[in-house]
Amino acid sequence: MKTVLFVLILAGTASFADKAGLERWPAEKAQAWYDSLPWLVGCDFIPSTAINQLEMWQQDTFDPKTIDRELGWAQGLGMNTVRVYLHDLVWEQDSQGFLKRIDFFLDICKKHEIRPILVLFDSCWDPHPVPGKQPLPRPHVHNSGWVQSPHVDKSRDPGAHDTLEPYLKGVIGRFKDDPRVLAWDLYNEPDSRQEDGDSLVLLKKAFTWARQVAPCQPLTAGLWEGDWQKENLSELNRYILEQSDVISFHGYHDVEQTRAKVRKLKVWGRPLLCTEYMARSAGSTFANHLPYFKENRIAAINWGLVAGKTQTQYPWESRDKEFVAEPKVWFHDIFRPDGSPYDAAEVELFRTLTAGNRPVKAARHDVKKAP
Repeated sequence: MKTVLFVLILAGTASFADKAGLERWPAEKAQAWYDSLPWLVGCDFIPSTAINQLEMWQQDTFDPKTIDRELGWAQGLGMNTVRVYLHDLVWEQDSQGFLKRIDFFLDICKKHEIRPILVLFDSCWDPHPVPGKQPLPRPHVHNSGWVQSPHVDKSRDPGAHDTLEPYLKGVIGRFKDDPRVLAWDLYNEPDSRQEDGDSLVLLKKAFTWARQVAPCQPLTAGLWEGDWQKENLSELNRYILEQSDVISFHGYHDVEQTRAKVRKLKVWGRPLLCTEYMARSAGSTFANHLPYFKENRIAAINWGLVAGKTQTQYPWESRDKEFVAEPKVWFHDIFRPDGSPYDAAEVELFRTLTAGNRPVKAARHDVKKAP
């Protein structure tokens, strides 16, 4: 009888654990996780030698030497996190090789005392990604080669969504207990340039799949458009806010608009991570935003580190308006490819504000040989 009772207790415990893994973190758990960290400051990172996610991660163009050098520059600013995009087509090409390259990338991050946020899906820019050799940048054009993940034919076909489940579960499952990973950003700017709400369908599946894996790191997806007032939320934004363990958002606005958006998000009682900001000619600057984010302990993750093949020192309008030379006022990015700063005063501001800010997890680590 005792044996039967013990088995029943174990079964009940397992059932509770399974259910708990499928639920959003309680607000108290999310806040405790955030309170254990220093102020998070970093950038959306891609090495200057890659035009897009495919070129960053495919075996033939994976460039650990450049990644190591440029993350060293990030560390020198006091950055302790980066946000990095993955791609499902690299998984389809060579899932085990992809996992090895992610593992090696995480080793490089650890060497520089940086813990990344990894992004699984993305609805921005070219909807027709093609694996293999990537095109050269179009001269003077912002993000001319950036690609969506998944391909638009798959993202708009709910019947094809389930082919993406092995990718998401395979990546998160491999690193779900890995202290080198800070968080999982499941879908960048869902519904961007898409129709019929299919990205919301995929986003819901992504959260379900990720909950089934039950990573130790928090899950999020970023708000980026629409009215964030609680009673005026779109279906998409409400879902994001009701499912994310920690709230992430994008804000390419002046600091007063950012303050207004933050006030609307604080009512949810969860840590706030700004995972994209800083567009100088649009009024979003380090001088205005970094002090505000630090004062309010909001994670500050700007777009771009080193001007390179993505050409994001050019503004968004360069995709529609002809530019013949680099703009005098850079849009994104901090360093030139040789490591010299675009604006020395910005670099000094970073170092001043991050002085005394501990890394997310300091540790000595020897980087393995590149895969």
